[in-house]
Amino acid sequence: MIDTMLVDVAAYAGLFVTALAAATILPMQSEAALVALLLTGAYPPWALIAVASLGNVLGSVINWLLGRGIERFRNHRWFPANARALERAQGWYRRYGKWSLLLSWMPIIGDPLTVVAGVLREPFGMFLALVTLAKVGRYVVLALLVSGGG
Repeated sequence: MIDTMLVDVAAYAGLFVTALAAATILPMQSEAALVALLLTGAYPPWALIAVASLGNVLGSVINWLLGRGIERFRNHRWFPANARALERAQGWYRRYGKWSLLLSWMPIIGDPLTVVAGVLREPFGMFLALVTLAKVGRYVVLALLVSGGG
């Protein structure tokens, strides 16, 4: 009984950490972890979707917070993005606005979008709503595909 409970806690915790890290600049794929757990059939899909979504949205909130404070480091030599690249990303976000956060689930472009949203001071409530919709929606679609639509 306790062994099963520990395995369950480890599975959910691993999914949470993977989803959180995948939403940051770390090169991780939370989808693979979710699909693997879904395929076991040992966990309710709604619980896996909830845990993955919570971790992934929290990772995006971390990005937003980093974006809020990143400007003060812009002119330091060690800053990872040059001023021109940061300005280009800001211009893109200004052009497409907050609705671009609906693409925050996408590999490669999604994480930078959440950082730029912080840089450009997107209000947290709107940020959270759009990112949550995008990330939960992605996991729901993935779960439906894995389960054959039912």
